[in-house]
Amino acid sequence: MADTNCTPLECPALPRVTLDQAVIDLLESIALQESALSHILCAESQKMKTAMAMEEVDLCKLLEINDSATNMVHAVANLELVLKEKLEFISNNLYYPSAENCSGTSTAQ
Repeated sequence: MADTNCTPLECPALPRVTLDQAVIDLLESIALQESALSHILCAESQKMKTAMAMEEVDLCKLLEINDSATNMVHAVANLELVLKEKLEFISNNLYYPSAENCSGTSTAQ
């Protein structure tokens, strides 16, 4: 049976960050992924425009290009759902104390 214990030399140390920084990092990663997806959709649009402007492209080739673009749009839509789920997970599972709780005074009697 193999030894499954990690030694400090084998496992990289994760940086220690505050909860606020972790949330900022997660939101920033989602924003960067959204930006990348928008660039992909823009490239698909440019590909379609270029194909439509070409005189030597026949209908069969245009349909292939359209299918390719459709598949990419569906893939991007699926990735958008994943990003939405990540954002919902962050917003639903992180505790942020309200202003009342931060004052340090108890309202219970």
